[in-house]
Amino acid sequence: MPFHLNLKSITMLRKILACTIALAMCATLYAQDSTKASAFTLSGSADMYYRYNFNNVKTAPYNNFTSFTNSQNSFELGMASLKAEHSIGKVSMVADLGFGRRADEFSYNDGLTRLAIKQLYVSYAPSDKAKFTMGSWATHVGYELVDAYLNRNYSMSYMFSYGPFFHTGIKADFALGGKSSLMLGVTNPTDLKTATGLPKMLIGQFATGSVDDKFKAYFNYQGGNTSDSSRLQQGDVVLTYALTDKFSLGYNGTVQGRQAKTSAKWSESSSWWGSALYVNIDPTDKFGLTFRGEYLSGKKNLLGFNSSIFATTLSANFKIDNLPIIPELRADNSSEAIYTKSSGAASKGTVSALLAAVYHF
Repeated sequence: MPFHLNLKSITMLRKILACTIALAMCATLYAQDSTKASAFTLSGSADMYYRYNFNNVKTAPYNNFTSFTNSQNSFELGMASLKAEHSIGKVSMVADLGFGRRADEFSYNDGLTRLAIKQLYVSYAPSDKAKFTMGSWATHVGYELVDAYLNRNYSMSYMFSYGPFFHTGIKADFALGGKSSLMLGVTNPTDLKTATGLPKMLIGQFATGSVDDKFKAYFNYQGGNTSDSSRLQQGDVVLTYALTDKFSLGYNGTVQGRQAKTSAKWSESSSWWGSALYVNIDPTDKFGLTFRGEYLSGKKNLLGFNSSIFATTLSANFKIDNLPIIPELRADNSSEAIYTKSSGAASKGTVSALLAAVYHF
């Protein structure tokens, strides 16, 4: 079940945290080394795909309730991205721009535009133990990422699609020793780059792992008021384990609770939750397979449907230098008839095939 913090405590925590981060940045501003090494990198990616749903539905959302693959029997452009990174001394900047339908969906609150600022932030690291960041960055919550080349499945999970995409605000990262680290931040409400007059939220992450880096664990949080009449809290865990260089596992579990305020009174919390297992097999450095099995409990109609869903996805990765080719087969099954047959009748299941090409440099 979702966990709760008192509203006054959340307000006080986010004010204290924001002030603490700002003061720490100011207090160490003039402690930089006189020797300033400068570095600049430019990277980018592009992806495109073809998807066919075997129910052959003719109307949106084409039996697709996840992000970025809302199409049927069509060749589609995903996103072209350019990412510029510059650092000098102890400060750095990242500007990450995306163009295309995938970028549009990622920045859905920015209006109907194919060009999106995916990330834009500056950082200051007074030491190797601390770093302060201000701007907008991709979320720490969840296993999957917005850039297609960073995922082994091309289609996205339900948990990615209904969780946060990015955060805009200020955060601090601290190295705790060994393989452990802590991140704390204050941000706009989820997925908002501008939020004049709206309350602020708390975010956090505790990360740890084994000395040999084979096991890693991330415990993630976001929570607070998203408006004067709505509240959200989410806890999330990501685990990865590399048994060998050819076989690895990943796990993502999340629960998100929501509340609404009517007549000056908060409602009881309603929640959805999900759990997914990722199995990665790489017989050679040119070929790999990834199986994703995901269960989503969305029975309280918080996500636009009142159903639990079990989805299985099998993706192959054929790697030609910087160009992975990803053929994929996906089956989605729900407890209620939320999908559509070719006849127009409701259905509890659907199967889709997809072929994607992804390039990065």
